[in-house]
Amino acid sequence: MKKRIFVLALGIVTTSFMMSCGGGAKKEAPAAEAAEEVVEVAEAVQEAALNTLTEAEKSDGWVLLFDGATSEGWRGYKKDHFPSAWQVVDGTIYMIGSGRGEAGDKEGGDIIFDKKFQNFTLSLEWKISEGGNSGIFYLGEEELDFIWKTAPEMQVLDNEKHPDAKLGTDGNRQAGSLYDLIAAKPQNAKPVGEWNKIEITVYKGTVIHTQNGVNVVEYHLWTPEWNEMVAGSKFPGLNKDWADVASKGYIGLQDHGDDVWFRNIKIKEL
Repeated sequence: MKKRIFVLALGIVTTSFMMSCGGGAKKEAPAAEAAEEVVEVAEAVQEAALNTLTEAEKSDGWVLLFDGATSEGWRGYKKDHFPSAWQVVDGTIYMIGSGRGEAGDKEGGDIIFDKKFQNFTLSLEWKISEGGNSGIFYLGEEELDFIWKTAPEMQVLDNEKHPDAKLGTDGNRQAGSLYDLIAAKPQNAKPVGEWNKIEITVYKGTVIHTQNGVNVVEYHLWTPEWNEMVAGSKFPGLNKDWADVASKGYIGLQDHGDDVWFRNIKIKEL
């Protein structure tokens, strides 16, 4: 695909150059205009490749969790349907913010993919609205009223304007972090309006958060160190022992009352 983009872009630039230098009756095309055309072509090809798998990815065992056109496979947490406050728009799963924070909207709520996963690498892209907050859950269970009461969360946040960025400890509520437990370091989230690519790898208790190509969090579930860390967080006192995370569970996307977009959601079971 990259090779085709390069060839097409080269053709546009060459044609423009010939028109500007070769004289003749045709009006000259400015170099800036040619450059804009190259960008437009590249963006169009990139959009066409969204929410798809390459042949190499298919051979490597990757599976799409979102086809870019429907909500197939997704449903509301503890629901049998896809909530109307979530929509499929322009190749994304889009949460229409209620402006009510965690209170959310009765037509919203968190969503989950309707299959449990155990050992895997999850890959996706997210984009947050100004002042927005959301999250990506994994190994979630469906026994309590909210998925966050059972599942670790990779934070999705506007680090500049959302107050959560300044709460918690040492930045452990900023984007990419294991929410309220381990800060993403380095903190490399992109600004509001730009896409962030993440991977979450879970393998026999070892968990890695990768944000924009850099490993930013690493920890191991069910160890004495894990139990001690959870004991010092906001999670103890829930209806279950929060530290006792399931070894197999749901992947979820959070409705925190703000506009947020997700795309290119795919998983490889390990």
